[in-house]
Amino acid sequence: MLSLRHLHKAYRDSGERPVLRDIGLELRPGDYVAIVGESGSGKSTLLNLIAGLELPDSGNILFEEQDLVLLDDNARTRLRRQRMGFVFQAFLLLPHLTVLDNAALSLKLNGVGHRESQQRAAALLDAMGLSAHVHRFPGTLSGGESQRVAIARALAHQPGLVLADEPTGNLDAGSASQVLRLLREQVKSRGSIGILVTHSSAAAASTDRVFRLADGILRPE
Repeated sequence: MLSLRHLHKAYRDSGERPVLRDIGLELRPGDYVAIVGESGSGKSTLLNLIAGLELPDSGNILFEEQDLVLLDDNARTRLRRQRMGFVFQAFLLLPHLTVLDNAALSLKLNGVGHRESQQRAAALLDAMGLSAHVHRFPGTLSGGESQRVAIARALAHQPGLVLADEPTGNLDAGSASQVLRLLREQVKSRGSIGILVTHSSAAAASTDRVFRLADGILRPE
């Protein structure tokens, strides 16, 4: 479960201008939602708060019965590594690792042995139609293929929370549609909580619920 309670955040370098005001959100395993809003509305800031990369000025962020606000840096880092998965617009694959090794990275970082991590990553890549590409390097992949590898990496360690930041921003319409379908299927089949931050109305429509962030306030659409 993820619970955001009365989150406030202001930009210190802009005369204490509030970017988030009294944000509240309750999500349960299996929920898949989108957060939309104009550039500069605070979507990335909210995502960073949920991930524990930033702290709010006030309020609480509860994930799996732990309040990220009360944890120290090491504990937040550990929780993020073990129980969260991230999908970014820029893919962020490591160019010197094969597709298989990129997909297995989150497992290895969590202490899973080499053989098991490779087997689990290979099974997930196969489910995403990438079994023929496991020994290739990211530089030889299309944008859609790269993003599917990034999704595999984010989900391989079975996180309870998946955070996707504009995951289709660099893709053509066909690749974007495929990536959105796979992301939804994987989040739903694993019973994770999925949060998609996007400018795309098509991407938002692939989720169960849409929330709009405007003037620092999060409201359902």
